[in-house]
Amino acid sequence: MRLSEFRQAVADEFGVSYGRVVTGDLVLDELAGHTAEQALAAGEDIREVWLALCRAADVPPNRRYGAGLPLPRS
Repeated sequence: MRLSEFRQAVADEFGVSYGRVVTGDLVLDELAGHTAEQALAAGEDIREVWLALCRAADVPPNRRYGAGLPLPRS
């Protein structure tokens, strides 16, 4: 997962404005108590940050894996 895909997945799941709040304020216990933004800045794997964010925010599993991926080219 690229950072741009992470940002798109957050926007798709939470909306742009609330996505900023979630990534900046929600503490992710499984990532040493960092927020998503802090974890990314510390060099954590982007996909792992996304999945930790999903688990912490109770995002259903069926919406965790495809979000943020580009649409297939036709």
